[in-house]
Parts: sequence; structure tokens; C-alpha cells
Amino acid sequence: MKATELRDKDIEALEAELLEQRKEQFNLRMQQATGQLARPDQVTRVRRDIARLKTVINEKIKAGETS
Repeated sequence: MKATELRDKDIEALEAELLEQRKEQFNLRMQQATGQLARPDQVTRVRRDIARLKTVINEKIKAGETS
């Protein structure tokens, strides 16, 4: 997921995507805790995607876009 792709979406779509990524992060944390996580790099990828989403949402809010 790239920030340029995210900037094309509206705030509602971004917030929905953020919710999905947080669910994915939770599932990965549970897999990691139980020792079932096959690819540890996924945790980092999801964490960075969440940060990107939050950044773009805040940019849009500060720019005055409505949801």
C-alpha cells in the first residue's frame, strides 16, 4: 500500500481500511503469541500500513476535507 494510493481515497474509506488493518494486526499478534506466526515480517508491514493510514487521514483533516 502506497501513500499516493491512499491520498486518492476519501476519509471514510481510509477509516474503514484502518479498521481492517488493526484487525489484521490483532490477528498477527495472537499468532505470534501462540507461536503460529509463519512470517514475522507481516507484523512490521501492517504496523507501517497503519502509520501511513493515520498520516493520510490527519493530512486530509488538516486540509479541511469533510468525510
